[in-house]
Amino acid sequence: MSETSVIDAVREIVAEAVALDIDEVGADATLFDEVGAESIDLLDILFRIERRLGVKITTTELSERIQGGIPDEQFGTEDGLVSDIGLEQLEKVMPQIDRAELSGNLAAEDVMNLFTVRNLANMVEQHVGATA
Repeated sequence: MSETSVIDAVREIVAEAVALDIDEVGADATLFDEVGAESIDLLDILFRIERRLGVKITTTELSERIQGGIPDEQFGTEDGLVSDIGLEQLEKVMPQIDRAELSGNLAAEDVMNLFTVRNLANMVEQHVGATA
């Protein structure tokens, strides 16, 4: 499966799950802010990916990928913000973010608001590559 076909398949799945036209779901659209998905929609999206593409991604795996195995106390600060170590990890998983702009400003609870359709498609691609 090519990168383009994975992105298109994930866009289609996301659009179906949140009842949007595929043209309204760009590859770089954030799942929660721009697409308007909610946590229950994310579960539906992951289920649809598994059914249609044969790739099982759990919410736990999604969280682990985003946090990169960094312990909570290192990923975030006592103030509830993502630490510099956490931002470095986020930049690996979500290369679209501007680490300098987010430094000292990103609440840990807002991290998923930065996660895009493309970021999810990249996870699917990694699974497809691992099983190929």
